[in-house]
Amino acid sequence: MALTGLTFALTQAAGAATREEQKQACQGDAIRLCTLAIPNEAKITACMKKKIDQLSPKCRAMFTPVPQAKKAPAPKPKQG
Repeated sequence: MALTGLTFALTQAAGAATREEQKQACQGDAIRLCTLAIPNEAKITACMKKKIDQLSPKCRAMFTPVPQAKKAPAPKPKQG
């Protein structure tokens, strides 16, 4: 399928989602907004990032970085 590259391109953007989740979330948007970029992975990704405000909420979430858990501050050494 021509949109196979889409899931590969999005893998870098949304590490927590599976390839199938990415495909389900963004395939329609890719066809609707970036038809001329298909099948070029880099062009699809660039197009969708450029049109991120037009993406469906589910697809837009694929381009939002997964927040990293904050590390607790290192304990201060005891003085005494």
